Amino acid sequence: MDLQIAGKRVVVTGGSKGIGLAVAEAFLGEGATVTLVARDAGRLDEAAKGLPGHVATMALDLSKPADREKLAAEHGDADVLVNNAGAIPGGGLFDIDMARWEQAWALKVMGYIHLTQLYLARMKERGDGTILNVIGMAGRQPRWDYVCGGAGNAALNAFTNAVGGKSPEWGVRVFGIHPAATRTDRIVALSKSRAKTAFGDESRWEEMLTGLPFGRPAEPEEIAAMAVMLASPKVAYLSGTVIDVDGGAQFR
Repeated sequence: MDLQIAGKRVVVTGGSKGIGLAVAEAFLGEGATVTLVARDAGRLDEAAKGLPGHVATMALDLSKPADREKLAAEHGDADVLVNNAGAIPGGGLFDIDMARWEQAWALKVMGYIHLTQLYLARMKERGDGTILNVIGMAGRQPRWDYVCGGAGNAALNAFTNAVGGKSPEWGVRVFGIHPAATRTDRIVALSKSRAKTAFGDESRWEEMLTGLPFGRPAEPEEIAAMAVMLASPKVAYLSGTVIDVDGGAQFR
């Protein structure tokens, strides 16, 4: 099936590794051009070297409003924005001080909101565009040992619902994906945090990944395939919703 992605201009934040990098590769595979954004310039360059097709990079700290505005100024004509940058720590309410809480939300929560505001304004003007927020299942299933992330994800879920309900009036689609545990460096870090909370021993992190659907975490490429499919004009009636990619775990 031709997903009609060829020639589309795509911006992927948090694009130097994990889900973001897989999303970039999937869009490139469909003939899109991609701009990768992340903090680490060296890691970005390495990631870009391993990708096929036309790839640009921008090393920015998207927890800072000025850097978000710089991205929109230089690549605000994108057809697709994929909000993916975020690193909210694990832990219970007493494990994360307020400075760390605000720092984490500055990148993922406020970063998504501000970039959506900036890009949606441009897309509204031209009557076309797609914004995809990669959020996370903790927004559906908040837990004490990931309270900062669960609360942030729930906020982004509501934000995506509200904005995506309005945006079709301007020819723009805004929607999201909730990935469950996905095989990335981040899931190892979060699992270690949860093991420390549960057992007092982060070395038991693999025990936090037992009992998963299909006996494994999701693969980044599976999340990426969903992202590209949903961003396709073939799925033009989708907006305002957030798709759960959890293997049915929430119903187990």
